[in-house]
Amino acid sequence: MRSIVVGTAGHIDHGKSALVRALTGIDPDRLKEEKARGITIDLGFAHLHTEGVDFGFVDVPGHERFVKNMLAGAGGIDLVLLVVAADESVMPQTREHFEICRLLHIPAGVIVLTKADLADADTIELAGMETRELVAGSFLENAPLIAVSSTTGRGLDQLRAALVAMAATIEPRDAAGPVRLPIDRVFSVKGFGTVVTGTLTSGELHNEQPLVVVPRGLEVKVRGLQVHGRVAGRARAGRRIAVNLGGVDVPDLSRGDTLVAPGTLEPTRRLDAIVEMLADARALRHGSRVRFHHGTVELLGRVAIAGSPAGESNLAEIPAGRSAFARIRLEAPAVLTRGDRFIIRAYSPPVTIGGGTVLDPQPARSPIRTAAGLARFRGLHDEAGGADAAILTFLAERGGAGLPRTALVSRVGLPAAAAADAVVRLAAAGRLVDLGDVLVAPPVVAALSARLLEAMAAHHDSQPLSEGLPREEARERIFGRAAPAVFEHVVARLAAARTIVARDRLALAGRQVAMTPEEAAARAGIDRVYREAGLTPPDLSAAASVAGVPSAVAERVVQLLLRERTLVKIEALLFHAEALDHLKSEVRALKTPAAQPRVDVAAFKQRYGISRKYAIPLLEYLDRERVTRRVGDSRVVL
Repeated sequence: MRSIVVGTAGHIDHGKSALVRALTGIDPDRLKEEKARGITIDLGFAHLHTEGVDFGFVDVPGHERFVKNMLAGAGGIDLVLLVVAADESVMPQTREHFEICRLLHIPAGVIVLTKADLADADTIELAGMETRELVAGSFLENAPLIAVSSTTGRGLDQLRAALVAMAATIEPRDAAGPVRLPIDRVFSVKGFGTVVTGTLTSGELHNEQPLVVVPRGLEVKVRGLQVHGRVAGRARAGRRIAVNLGGVDVPDLSRGDTLVAPGTLEPTRRLDAIVEMLADARALRHGSRVRFHHGTVELLGRVAIAGSPAGESNLAEIPAGRSAFARIRLEAPAVLTRGDRFIIRAYSPPVTIGGGTVLDPQPARSPIRTAAGLARFRGLHDEAGGADAAILTFLAERGGAGLPRTALVSRVGLPAAAAADAVVRLAAAGRLVDLGDVLVAPPVVAALSARLLEAMAAHHDSQPLSEGLPREEARERIFGRAAPAVFEHVVARLAAARTIVARDRLALAGRQVAMTPEEAAARAGIDRVYREAGLTPPDLSAAASVAGVPSAVAERVVQLLLRERTLVKIEALLFHAEALDHLKSEVRALKTPAAQPRVDVAAFKQRYGISRKYAIPLLEYLDRERVTRRVGDSRVVL
């Protein structure tokens, strides 16, 4: 069953609420003050089921003081009823509401001339002509124009038929996208608890589904759903719904919050966008404070102008009727993704001056009033490149850190399936490297690979006795700002190509330990000294002296012997591996089937003729090697 959200738009007291009431039989005015004053102050809601289509109506206030409430309801509508009183024709809020609908790219609508019973034929015709003049060249240029009377019922059947016909032409919202429900009402129902309402702009909800309230970060769960006043187990995008939430109280929420699926959309205080100014607005100066409206939220922010799509840079202002690229810094977090539409109003007086489209909801802190900054905006605005161009831009900017795969949903604005297709397509074209949870640009991988090979070559040249660059040193020095997966990918790729040998150390293929004759002689001498010393080895300086080796050479050779495990370092002492192997064998031989002998420090010292300096480290070494286990002041042979 098709579901369409219909919004009203028009001047105060032009009969919007009466029209909704006449169409649906439901009074959208719910506040006592609204009924007392006879005007709509806040959003009102109603629904109509006819000819296989569910219509959800959002009735918005027409008074200029309540335009911010109107904007809270306009963001989620599929079709607008532009309401003009036949006896008054086009008025100021008619124009402002129409411009808001145009800036939000609402796809379709119907022009409704209300109060037809209060005007003669000529007056109705004149109102129609003036309205057609207002909407010329817009999405409403060829919209049906229907004169109605909410009092007599004139034209209501024709209007219902027009809505049904138009519903068939509207593209359904994406139920495969991430769950996104901007909240426009929060209240409590006795026996159920907290309930929120809104238009589900994407995704699908079901009972017991976990959600997150952003930007607050509150975790909640769906306890129950209602669609058009009926209990439902599931709700798809494009429907007005009420959600009973568990895990949260009414004071914790407010209009402007958004329900999302965990791990999808993220709050932001900074966005890059293209801003379009209204033809009759004042120029927007660089650095101006504005009122930013998106979904159901109103925030304050400042606009920094980057330049125009035509290439003009360092603009001091955006003139009326023109467009420009800008970075908007918000004073509180908003939930945005690429492609979202928004409205901006002047800070004072609060009148609508323009709107725009989000190009990047999470831009880095980078200069924008430069040639490179302007080129970046133009690339993100490239309609031919679409989402792929944005992905490649973000990849290049992220460098070795890579772009998290989740950013394709939260930042690029793609549904999960479309994001997966984009990764496959771009990877197949050689334009990105897929590393699972992170994506990287191929030039970044190539540059890091080259840097690693250069560092390895330099290490071989400077330390010929080394078996290679320590793996962790390479990770920290060259890949310190890269994602861990990038380092592992580069190493695995080079190893698979047999360019390097990768173990604990990374070595260029074909490069081996290269010793000078002096170092080879020193190696043999040091090896002999420690083998003969057994369990009472000298320190390095004494061993170098006995072997007749310069200290600097001895230090390099000892490092080689340690890597080869010819020598083993226990605390500050160096032992020959043969001496330790012989010790382990002897101690193990003490154990017999009939007895499990114990070894204490005194007996161990006496047996091997060594001092406490050597005995304690050796006994602790035997414990670590699981030859013995300490029990009290002695050891048991295992």
